[in-house]
Amino acid sequence: MDAAEILARYDVEIRSAPPLAVGIERVWVDGVWRGSDGDRSFIDWWEFPAQRATEIARREAAFFAGRELEWKVYSHDRPPGLEAALAAAGFVGEAPETFLVLDLERSSPPYDPPAGIEVRDVRDKSGVVDLEAVSAAAFGRDEPWRFEALMARLDDPTQSLFVAYDAGRPVSSGRLELAPGKAFAGLWGGGTVPASRGRGVYRALVAARAAEARRRGHRYLTVDAQETSRPILQRLGFQPLATMRGWTLNAAE
Repeated sequence: MDAAEILARYDVEIRSAPPLAVGIERVWVDGVWRGSDGDRSFIDWWEFPAQRATEIARREAAFFAGRELEWKVYSHDRPPGLEAALAAAGFVGEAPETFLVLDLERSSPPYDPPAGIEVRDVRDKSGVVDLEAVSAAAFGRDEPWRFEALMARLDDPTQSLFVAYDAGRPVSSGRLELAPGKAFAGLWGGGTVPASRGRGVYRALVAARAAEARRRGHRYLTVDAQETSRPILQRLGFQPLATMRGWTLNAAE
């Protein structure tokens, strides 16, 4: 896998020309894509020279004051000095994550769930309730805004939600973001409740989403992985291509 080639294609197809999605609004403002889902705001792409980094970082911090904002910076991004400018403008850097890619034409994780585990593609309110319950238990935080965001997109073909059940009890969940006509699909929010970890449930959840992405015609499957999931994903064939760090503004500050 040519890392530079894949990263360049990802930037062109997904970041600089983001696909339309229900409930997601984006506007291009003087070198920056501003995005929002109604509760959270984000910046995923920008184009400006190094000499404007300080000015634009301060401008965005002022514009989003009082709201939650994440500015995602990958290790291959430009301009140089951007992260220093974000820090100086009051953004707080989160722990780095690893950007991994799986070429679905070359390999795909086998779907081999543990005994008693069933992975479902959920499409109703009860499924979203189960997904959110798992997410809160897996990550130790309750994010009520996300329930409404997911419900608003239940009929959105660019999103698929998956929940793994153990004898009918939800124990793992995650979503799959799909961009019609693009080479890339993305894994997001995958997690397993503590009592069910170490059994292969998370691997089954990844395999089910990979199979759906391949069925929908996508060549690559991407994920920004925390250190807890990176080794598992690499064993499933994902390759690390870059690091990613979120820079956030807290609405409470």
